[in-house]
Amino acid sequence: MIDLPRGFTHHVANIGIKDDTEDFVVITADRPVPCAAMFTKSRFAGASVIVSREHVADGLAQAVVVISKNSNVATGAAGMRDAREVAASVASRLGAAATDVLVTSTGVIGRRYPMDRVRAGIDTLPASPTGRDALSPATGMMTTDTVAKVAEATVAGSGARVVGMAKGVGMIEPDMATHISLVFTDADISSDDLDAAFRRVVDRTFNCVSVDTDTSTSDTSVILASGAAGGVDADAFEAALHAVCLDLTKQIARDGEGANSLIEVIVDDARDDAQAKRVAKAIVNSPLVKTAVHGGDPNWGRVAMAIGKCSDDTDIDQDVVVIRFGETEVYPRLLDDDDLAALSGYMKGEHVVIHVSLSTGSDRATVYGCDLSDTYVRFNADYTT
Repeated sequence: MIDLPRGFTHHVANIGIKDDTEDFVVITADRPVPCAAMFTKSRFAGASVIVSREHVADGLAQAVVVISKNSNVATGAAGMRDAREVAASVASRLGAAATDVLVTSTGVIGRRYPMDRVRAGIDTLPASPTGRDALSPATGMMTTDTVAKVAEATVAGSGARVVGMAKGVGMIEPDMATHISLVFTDADISSDDLDAAFRRVVDRTFNCVSVDTDTSTSDTSVILASGAAGGVDADAFEAALHAVCLDLTKQIARDGEGANSLIEVIVDDARDDAQAKRVAKAIVNSPLVKTAVHGGDPNWGRVAMAIGKCSDDTDIDQDVVVIRFGETEVYPRLLDDDDLAALSGYMKGEHVVIHVSLSTGSDRATVYGCDLSDTYVRFNADYTT
């Protein structure tokens, strides 16, 4: 079992947002601690995002709230009042300042919280929560996820730990971070250093996953540091943070709605990081590439098409590009039908690697996604009904 790092406890409950599953999570420290967060850039950002942006501005927070199964997005001034009331009411129960409580929400857009149930649920929040395991809050965050997502790492050379949890399987194309992810550490690190490391790591992990090209209105990624384990080496801390966030990134991609395969796209020998990520995203986001993987079809032409869509990258020359499925080169070395048929089994696997070398430079990027199935279409066609 994975426990939260020292200095953090939680309370998880069902407050009747939907069904009888857990839908209310509070994770708290006993005082304000260094905090960093990144949020969606959506112009339809939810009330929780707007409130939490304000509250994290000073680099400190004491508690994070997750209300799942309801996003409280596009609910106007009333929805903003609801989000602020949640922060203030939770703060009152914990003996904290309202501005030290961050609120996150996930679920259907366009519906206000059922505030009578929310108020009753907050009234059951103990002043000093005692929950220690990470799986319970990770489960309480779930909406359409099929599994709870938790990861941990130890900071080398110290007793400090990093523990993260995330939810998200659909409406995922990051524009900051992705989904809702909460990361906690007992390392002693300043708010400024925490923010800088978190942004670097998010850019290489959560910002490199895409399930369906759709950026959520509620994307929130938060990290809090209790300091209970003492100081750590900065590089060792960032390595542990990266390991946790990358693990969660892959878990999200594997759990994409209706997904059977994790797709990992590596683009190297690129002009710069931006070009590598741009081309990789074009590949992993292509519905034709996704359906080819789902059907076990080694149709490398769909990868070539996706690369070609990056028409502003005029230094990409099709005569020197190399495309591989796994370790097998499929272009420019042209395979015969028997060779392609042999690749079909690989393309049906749980983890499919598409590796493209551009020959425009020496930089690289790796992104993660999943195949596209009829289950995804059916599920989202019926999402609110």
